[in-house]
Amino acid sequence: MFSRRIVTKLLLSLFTFSLIVACAQTNTPDQAASTGSSGGSGATGNAIPIGVAVAQTSNVALLGQEQVLGAKIAETYFNDQGGVNGTPIRLVLQDTAGDEQGTINAFNALITQDKVVGIVGPTLSQQAFAADPVADRAKVPVLAPSNTAKGIPQIGEYIARVSAPVAVVAPNALKTALTINPNIKNVAVLFAQNDAFSKSETETFQNAVKEANLNLTTVQKFQTTDTDFQTQATNAINTNPELVIISGLAADGGNLVKQLRDLGYQGSIIGGNGLNTSNIFPVCKKDCDGILIAQAYSPELDNPINKAFREAYKSQNQKEPPQFSAQAFTGVQVFVEALKSLDNKTKLNTLSLEQLRSELNKEILAGNYETPIGSIAFDPEGEIQQSQFYVAQIKMDADGNNGRFEFLK
Repeated sequence: MFSRRIVTKLLLSLFTFSLIVACAQTNTPDQAASTGSSGGSGATGNAIPIGVAVAQTSNVALLGQEQVLGAKIAETYFNDQGGVNGTPIRLVLQDTAGDEQGTINAFNALITQDKVVGIVGPTLSQQAFAADPVADRAKVPVLAPSNTAKGIPQIGEYIARVSAPVAVVAPNALKTALTINPNIKNVAVLFAQNDAFSKSETETFQNAVKEANLNLTTVQKFQTTDTDFQTQATNAINTNPELVIISGLAADGGNLVKQLRDLGYQGSIIGGNGLNTSNIFPVCKKDCDGILIAQAYSPELDNPINKAFREAYKSQNQKEPPQFSAQAFTGVQVFVEALKSLDNKTKLNTLSLEQLRSELNKEILAGNYETPIGSIAFDPEGEIQQSQFYVAQIKMDADGNNGRFEFLK
C-alpha cells in the first residue's frame, strides 16, 4: 500500500502535467496569431468575422432574405479563393427584423460580443439612420447594401454604401416609362410615409415628374404595415393618371399594385427600389406584370466576378440573382479585398481589433473594386461611385405564379 506522502506526490505530479498540457493546447501559435494582444484582429478559430445585419424576419424579410443569400455566396466564393491571403472569413449573421431598435441591438451584438471587423447592413435606410451612429461611435466600418436614401454616407466617417443613391437611380425608370408611352401626362404618386427610404425616393420621383413637365395629380400616403389600400388607390384612380409611381416595400407595394388593378387601373406603374425583388411575385401575381423598376444591377453584366456570382446563385435558387443579393455579395467582397490589401501592408495579426477596424475603413475608401454591380469606388465621404444602371420590366408567366425581370435596352 502506498504511503500518504507518495500518493500526494503522485496527485501533484498528475495535476501539474495536466495543467501544462491544457496551457499548451490553449496557447497554440495559430490561436495567438489570430487573437492578437489587445482583443486581436477579431479573428476566432483562425477566421476573420464579418458581420451581416439584415432583416431576416418581419415585413422586410422579403428583402433581407435575398441579402443573406448573396452574402453567403460571397463567403463560400472568397473562402474557396483563399480568403484573406490564406485566412478564411466567417460571416456572423444578426437579424435586425424590421425596426430601428432591432437593428441597434444587432449592431451592438456584432460590435461588442461577436467582435466583427466590419458590418454589411442594414436592410432599410430607416434602420441605418438609427444604428449606423452606433457603429460610427465605436469606429467600426459599415457597408450599406441597400440604403439609398439621401444622407446615409454623411452619418459618419465609418459609414459607406455599395447601393447607389435613389436620386441617381430612380429617374431612369421615369425616362423609360415615357419612352414606352410618350402620351403620359398625368402622374399619381403613392409612398410609405413611415419609411425613410420611401420618403426620400418619392421626393426624387416627384421632382423628376415636375422636371419632365408632367402633371402630378395626387400624392397619397400609406404605412408599410398597411394591407388595405382601397382609399389611396381610389383617390389616385380618380385623377385619371396614365402613370402611377409607388415607393414602398415588397409586401405593401405588391398589395397596392394588386388593389389598383382590382379597381380597374390599366395604366403604367413604376415601382421603387423596395419592390425590386422577385419575392413580390407571390404578392401581386399576374398584376405584377409590366411594372417598371430602375436597377443598379443586371445579371447580364459581362465581367468574371458577376459570371461566378450569377452561376452560383442560379445553381442554388434556379433563377436569376436579384439586385439585393448582388449588392450584399458586393459588400462582403469589398471587405475581403480591403482586408487583403491591408494585410499586404501590415499583417492583420499584428493589429489590435481597434487598430484593424480603423485601418480597414481607410483601406475600403481608398480601393477600386470590380464587382457584380460593375466597377465601383468611393468618394471621401463613403458615397459609392458607380456608372452602370439599368431598367427592368416585370414579365409574369401566363399562370401568374412566376415571373422574371426583363432588362430593357
